[in-house]
Amino acid sequence: MMSVAAARALAGGKSCFVGIGLPSKAANLARRTHAPDLNLIYESGCLGAKPARLPLSIGDGELADTADAVVSVPEVFNYWLQPGRIDVGFLGAAQLDKFGNINTTVIGSDYHDPKVRLPGAGGAPEIAASCGEVFIVLRQNPRAFVEKVDFVTSFGHGTGKGDRERLGLPGRGPTLVVTDLGLLRPDPDTAELTLTELHPGVELDRVVAATGWKLKVAEDLKTTPAPTDEELQVLRDLEKASA
Repeated sequence: MMSVAAARALAGGKSCFVGIGLPSKAANLARRTHAPDLNLIYESGCLGAKPARLPLSIGDGELADTADAVVSVPEVFNYWLQPGRIDVGFLGAAQLDKFGNINTTVIGSDYHDPKVRLPGAGGAPEIAASCGEVFIVLRQNPRAFVEKVDFVTSFGHGTGKGDRERLGLPGRGPTLVVTDLGLLRPDPDTAELTLTELHPGVELDRVVAATGWKLKVAEDLKTTPAPTDEELQVLRDLEKASA
């Protein structure tokens, strides 16, 4: 359901900065269904990639073989990402707070002596700052969805609406959070993440229990449409080709 929901949010004619794993699955699902002209950009420098299977890594030769162009990593960031030429960026997280700030650096209050040291930032801070908008994909549980992240690796909406503008960040920041339980979007007045859709079969109480803050719920809470036969078949075909 996460892959399908994320894919549906991607519009045709857009450029998307894609990571490996679920974001790649979602982006390739979108390109094979409702958004055939979606332009996939991978951090390794592959622009307009059209992989026949899901890539194993950003260095997978399938990406370069099927790309419109292959450029250097500095060019991806300096020319394409930082000037705001990429519409959508996908990010994951170890921790996410109610304003969409992401932690992938450390767990624990002491940076120099953390409980867990995580992989770190990579290109995520620049994606969060400069893409037109950001989609976050993350399984929902109290350890991941926290009141306040232990470390701000990638800036979301700070402490609320207006913080991005005050810092001069060009992108809109997180506009969608896709979880295994539902969809969250920032409140237009406060930028606090608000539950707007429940996935089929998921009860509201379960989402509230899986969130480490007092979750805001939209008045017109909807149910995410179930995956279609076409979406399921395309996913099966992608996974079969990648086996």
